[in-house]
Amino acid sequence: MIITGLAVGAALGFILQRGRFCITGAFRDLWVSRSGRWFTAFLVAVAVQAIGVAALTGAGAISPEIPQFSVVATVVGSFIFGVGIVLAGGCATGTYYRAGEGLVGSWFALVAYVLSAAAARGGILAPVTDWVKGAWTTGLTTIPASIGIPEWAGVIILAGATALLVHRHVVASRARSAPVQLPAQRRGLAHLLLERQWNPLVTGALVGAIAIIAWPASWATGREDGLGITAPSANLVGGIVTGDASRFDWGVLLILGIVLGSYIAAKASGEFRVRVPSAQVIQRSIGGGLLMGVGAAWAGGCSIGNALVQTSLLSWQGWVALVFQILGVGAAAWVLLIRPRQRRAAERAAARQAASAETAPDSAEPVTAGA
Repeated sequence: MIITGLAVGAALGFILQRGRFCITGAFRDLWVSRSGRWFTAFLVAVAVQAIGVAALTGAGAISPEIPQFSVVATVVGSFIFGVGIVLAGGCATGTYYRAGEGLVGSWFALVAYVLSAAAARGGILAPVTDWVKGAWTTGLTTIPASIGIPEWAGVIILAGATALLVHRHVVASRARSAPVQLPAQRRGLAHLLLERQWNPLVTGALVGAIAIIAWPASWATGREDGLGITAPSANLVGGIVTGDASRFDWGVLLILGIVLGSYIAAKASGEFRVRVPSAQVIQRSIGGGLLMGVGAAWAGGCSIGNALVQTSLLSWQGWVALVFQILGVGAAAWVLLIRPRQRRAAERAAARQAASAETAPDSAEPVTAGA
């Protein structure tokens, strides 16, 4: 039943909202604060899903189709998408769940994103998308197949590398945290779900678990795919515009469920609040949403479809998309965040130096000779 899409989406939206799982923030922190904490949590989600998908595939429950690697479309589209998510203040999934929290800027970004995705996938911009995707298509599918190793070996390597990163993160966190005497904490499920701050690594594991569940739930309805945001977003617009009810499939209910789950989590935790940003932020959100939709359509997926799902399938498209999404985020972060911060710091340093020079005593005063 396609109603399971709504349930899976609601669970995902709840986890994303309560865990503050922001893929844009994970990528941006690599450049701005040089922190890999959230990126490690993201890789946990990828690795957990990779193990689950390998098990489901081995059991014959699913048989994922790996796309052939289109170089120009993946590279350019993913870079554009990376720039867009910084402007929009969140990736495709982040925009959905933040819309459920009441962020008006995300509402604008979401509308721009779904419209541009629909236009690029099957609308007025579809010919451009087809041309970009056909510019340089290879026969490459998965990385293990290209280097001649079994798929399960690739999954083991990914899981092992992720485990090493998790260990490094845990050790570093313990070294930074000084032991303190904490007061007795409240207990209970409501406290754990709605009040206590979630551990990033646990959140990443939960996202990976939901991604695993999405595969058989989606396949049971005839939609042979896992988590996805861009194609369902385009289908939502297409269904509304054309009235074609067949477009409202499991994936469409998934994205609607993300908004619903995020809203429930935000209301229950007292974090729901309609927040109206400045006109400049709204303009950036719209521009970012437009870039997100086009970039994801060209690349064949967004931060979920490519960076989370296709990476778990060890596809070339997924991992190259992940790299260029991060590079796009870095380029946008440099222009919008890092460079302005450096400029302001230099201006403050110059102002302090000038003020210090004005108040310093004159060391060149003449010395009066003694009698």
